[in-house]
Amino acid sequence: MKTWFQPPRLRISAESEEKNGHATWLELFYDLVFVVAVSQVAHNLSEDVSLSGFFKFVFLFIPIWWAWIGTTFYTNRFDIDDIGHRLLIGGQMVAIATLAVNTHYGLGESSTGFALSYAAGRAMLVIEYLRAAKHIPVARPLAIRYAQGFAIAAALWLISAFVPIPLRFGFWASGLIADFATPLTAKHLQLGLSHHVEHLPERFGLFTIIVLGEAIIGVVDGLSNQKWDAKSALAAIFGFSIAFSLWWVYFENIGNSALRSANATGQIGVYQIWLYGHLPLVIGLTATGVGVKHIILSEPSVALPAPERVLLCGTVALCLLALALLHRTGVIRYCKIRSRFRLYSAFILLILAILGKSLLPVVVIGLVAIVCAIQVIQDLYQSRLLVF
Repeated sequence: MKTWFQPPRLRISAESEEKNGHATWLELFYDLVFVVAVSQVAHNLSEDVSLSGFFKFVFLFIPIWWAWIGTTFYTNRFDIDDIGHRLLIGGQMVAIATLAVNTHYGLGESSTGFALSYAAGRAMLVIEYLRAAKHIPVARPLAIRYAQGFAIAAALWLISAFVPIPLRFGFWASGLIADFATPLTAKHLQLGLSHHVEHLPERFGLFTIIVLGEAIIGVVDGLSNQKWDAKSALAAIFGFSIAFSLWWVYFENIGNSALRSANATGQIGVYQIWLYGHLPLVIGLTATGVGVKHIILSEPSVALPAPERVLLCGTVALCLLALALLHRTGVIRYCKIRSRFRLYSAFILLILAILGKSLLPVVVIGLVAIVCAIQVIQDLYQSRLLVF
């Protein structure tokens, strides 16, 4: 039986670094609510495949992602599993579940519920940091700074619930700026309070799996709502191939060498690049699943409409651009060749999005699948050259 209240402790220490590297059962359970939240915001995009629909999707996706980031970075630095912590995590899950419920009309009639849900989740994270500040003197300055920054953000979201639209969204933006700025303005306080270099890549990998799941959902939903024929079946195969290739090139290259180097040299900025550099990747992966679904549902013998073509090509290009950045900065395997390859491939996909007006759906998704598969082939070829 867990004790009700047990003081938090730093996850990183000589005796705990290797021992506590894996995600806990509670963290895995916590991730389940984000599966639902991501699915809900992807559903919004699916109902409005347009440029404005995409920006609305991004505006709702960022708070969901940042809520996950807040808890992940807290548990990465502080190791605690008392009943109080479990109840706070459970409370955050309720807040995110409520946020997911309010996502469908999150920029309209449900925006009040969305704002209150996000504010409640941030408030519970503030309590977690105040607990750490109380019990860990060496972490007190950082924990207090985080508690203050996140409390300001939570207050702005809370106030927004009582402000009319569209002014409400200005408070949301201000709250997100406060949230994003808090880690950036606390770099000097992070020295000596390293992150766990085994735990962090695993957690980001798990969230990447969540958003990659949207591509699988897109294939299944597309086929279940489409009369099967050779073209739709082939399009579904290509859709799965895109998800598989993106999984391959990310997980084949992710590691902890950059984080270990950052801990050894005190280059805290690497963590900031790791954090913010993943945002365009997970946005792109989530939207790619929506694009796959719409292509499978498209009339197979008619040229693919521009919105669907631009959505798929553009979001896969966004994924490759994000991977290029992560390669170039060394967050994932540092490699200039792979970075350039991703960059050039993204450019090709953007050309396809603009010029592929007369192409059938299966041709568009097939070309995108080929571009993604070539990423895997190139990585395998380069790895073979390095071996020999």
